[in-house]
Amino acid sequence: MSDFPYAGYAGKYLRVNLTTGNIETLALPVEWAENFLGGNGIGTKILWDEVPAHVDALDPANKLIVATGPLCGGLMPNTSRLEFVAKSPLTGIYGDANAGGHFGPQLKFAGYDLIVFEGKARAPVYLFIRDARVELRDAAHLWGKGGYETERLIQNENHDPEIKTAVIGQAGENQVRFASIMVSWSRHAARSGIGAVMGAKNLKAIAVRGTRDLRLADPVAHRDLAFRLHNEIRTNEFFAGVHRFGTAGLVSLMHPMGRFPTKNFQYGSFDGFEKISGETLRAEHLVRDLGCFDCPVNCDKSYTVTSGEFAGVTTSSVEYESLNSLGAAVLNRCLPAVLKANELCDDWGLDSISAGRAISFLFELREKGILAREECDGLDLAWGNYRTLLELLRRMTWREGNLGNWLAEGAARAAKLIGRGAERYAMHVKGQSIPAQDGRAQQSMGLAHVTSSRGADHLKAFPVIDETGYASEAVRRYGAEYLPELVDPLATRYKAMLVKDGEDFGAVVDSCGNCKSGGTFVMAEVYWEEQATAIRTMTGMALDAAQLRVIGERIYNLQRCYNALHGIARADDVLPWRFTQIPSPSGNAQGSVCRLDVMLPEYYALRGWDAELGLPTRETLARLDLAGTWDRIRTARASGAAQETHAQLGWAEPYTGPAVDAL
Repeated sequence: MSDFPYAGYAGKYLRVNLTTGNIETLALPVEWAENFLGGNGIGTKILWDEVPAHVDALDPANKLIVATGPLCGGLMPNTSRLEFVAKSPLTGIYGDANAGGHFGPQLKFAGYDLIVFEGKARAPVYLFIRDARVELRDAAHLWGKGGYETERLIQNENHDPEIKTAVIGQAGENQVRFASIMVSWSRHAARSGIGAVMGAKNLKAIAVRGTRDLRLADPVAHRDLAFRLHNEIRTNEFFAGVHRFGTAGLVSLMHPMGRFPTKNFQYGSFDGFEKISGETLRAEHLVRDLGCFDCPVNCDKSYTVTSGEFAGVTTSSVEYESLNSLGAAVLNRCLPAVLKANELCDDWGLDSISAGRAISFLFELREKGILAREECDGLDLAWGNYRTLLELLRRMTWREGNLGNWLAEGAARAAKLIGRGAERYAMHVKGQSIPAQDGRAQQSMGLAHVTSSRGADHLKAFPVIDETGYASEAVRRYGAEYLPELVDPLATRYKAMLVKDGEDFGAVVDSCGNCKSGGTFVMAEVYWEEQATAIRTMTGMALDAAQLRVIGERIYNLQRCYNALHGIARADDVLPWRFTQIPSPSGNAQGSVCRLDVMLPEYYALRGWDAELGLPTRETLARLDLAGTWDRIRTARASGAAQETHAQLGWAEPYTGPAVDAL
């Protein structure tokens, strides 16, 4: 029995040195839990403490933190999530990826809150965990295999189909900079290229089987809260659609808004969207509904193709993002081809967002004449050519030829390698490709893309209230005085508040282990009060909503501080020209541009950040008990180290921000 003072936690974590093979089981520091909760928060704390800015993301000195949170594995709905945190090979700054499934709860049931990997194994290995038994095993026979086969082999050789895994495919082995990690085969920790960190460390997989029970601080109160929230989620107005279609149902909703990126963001609507919609997907290809641990929503689905060119394709987790990046983004209207592309991304371990965006970027370069026919390695880079799409996925995974090597670097880095004005067509923020939202059609999402701590991203702030026009929830959370602007996607007023609140709350959710889609952001039954009550009844930690808000701010500010060590500042909080200078030609957003000039200053003011630098002030960091971080940032900037690191980032222009004296 752990003597850790809080229930819900295992109270222990693993530190695995891959270079020496040494494995330590350590007591979880109480202050980590109290100040950063778990998951995303503790991962950020370890990265700040242990991975300096000068460390390359693919160097053995980078750390990989695999972390659950205090609610993971509990009774609350959708408590399956865990975080993978490392310095990102794609962006060169803070990176993380989140996944559901069943791996996170199994790690908790085995008796561990998190794992810290350091160093690099001399040959491929995987970490095997069965409760107290923890060992590194040879993975030579697994290297070179896809994610599906790797999990099956690990389960078979250990004679246990209940073993859950986190594995990389060939993309991670070949250090594709946006490689993903397949978690319990049906879910993926996809963004930031954390799979490439595993590949660089010769870590093929983590396999875990746990059999221990979790202790609850107040079982009756926690059970009652969980029961109420399960019921409220099931009766929520958005439940039926999310359950029936998953995120794929967004295709039909986003098209008329002009928020469905098409042809590398040249348009926001897709002529032919219905052919790749969630409705068509379910009607023609559904096998069955799937769900993560303790999930009442079951938004995941299994799909198959039964006839035609792609007969036999079977895949799952076909999200809105993949339907866009492998469909509309490249003008691909062939849904079976999208499913095949999704299957390949999952098995080989590619972030489908970054993969599709890199290919649409390449298609536009050919359209604009920047790439000559003889530079296309014999491929027809024409919009809508799904056979080229599939072939480019293969080439980027194995880094084959010029195109394969370029694409494996991601669109932003590829643009630097190609030159000749290619940078203009790489749609990214801080090196990470923009996902399937258009900030011209939803102002809050445009702001969220630039303020995200891991580069372009929709899930850090996850502003859905104005996306859905969810007026009743806007009133419940913020008050009627913020209507109608708050729920108008084209309005800029109050959107800085919405994004900041979403980032802080999202940091807490990602640190606790519950899901953003079911019950927190989409159906919105869980907010600060419910989250605080869940933590309190699960762990016994005396937290109220106000204290929890401070923890969310602390986590998000520390992520910004880590990026500041790399020279990140206000000058980097920008969208590509296409979003701020070219009015949208599509849907309800026609004529609109993203007004960062209006929203960013308000965002900095709400955050307590310096308006010129876009960085936390000494006073803000002191209020959040992060005072020592300010001195470290100032030293890095005064010495020129931050500017030097900034200039070395693969996507970044030389630093041209405010003078050091401004700090």
